[in-house]
Amino acid sequence: MMDFEAARVKMVDNQVRTTDVTSHSVLTAFLTVPREAFVPEKAKMLAYIDNDIEIAPATVGNPGRFIMEASPLAKLLQLAAVTKDDAVLEVGAGTGYASALLSLIAGSVVALESDETLAAEAKANLAGYANVQVATGPLEKGNAAGAPYDLIFINGSAEEVPAALLGQLQDGGRLVVVQGYGNAARAKVFVSERGAVSENVFFNASVKPLPGFAKAREFVF
Repeated sequence: MMDFEAARVKMVDNQVRTTDVTSHSVLTAFLTVPREAFVPEKAKMLAYIDNDIEIAPATVGNPGRFIMEASPLAKLLQLAAVTKDDAVLEVGAGTGYASALLSLIAGSVVALESDETLAAEAKANLAGYANVQVATGPLEKGNAAGAPYDLIFINGSAEEVPAALLGQLQDGGRLVVVQGYGNAARAKVFVSERGAVSENVFFNASVKPLPGFAKAREFVF
């Protein structure tokens, strides 16, 4: 029988702390939330590997879905500077792992998922997290019903950030995303202030893409 608690501590020590994650709240969340509870049954023994974990296979027009590798996820959550005063929209909740992490460091979380099967799994997995609400709908459209948000966290990479999402930010709110694909993708923070949106680039991060965020292809003669 695998000692999941020991594996969780090892993940934090070897994968998270070693990549300049020093936020006490983020480290505590990673030490607390049982990652194995959010992965498919067949992958539980691999819950703490230093890699993404597939939770839904790729289909035509859909890149497949994954629980993000611990290191980039922790770095992005630290970048988000989440506090207990924050109302958060997580875009691309999957089975709910990042939602559970956010629930421990934010005031409230709306976990948005477009895949109905994954959304049902997230609801079941997050039943004990009282400040998380699971919503279903197209990821790129956000969840206007719960807006405005202090933080929008896009749980995967996006080629472009839709105006619909930026429009759901509170004044002074921020959106954290990895924009672009592959090793050239970069972690960014968009900030909405008095109707204008600014962006800052922080570090390179290669994470799996979310469906619905590809840039429309232009016709070339």
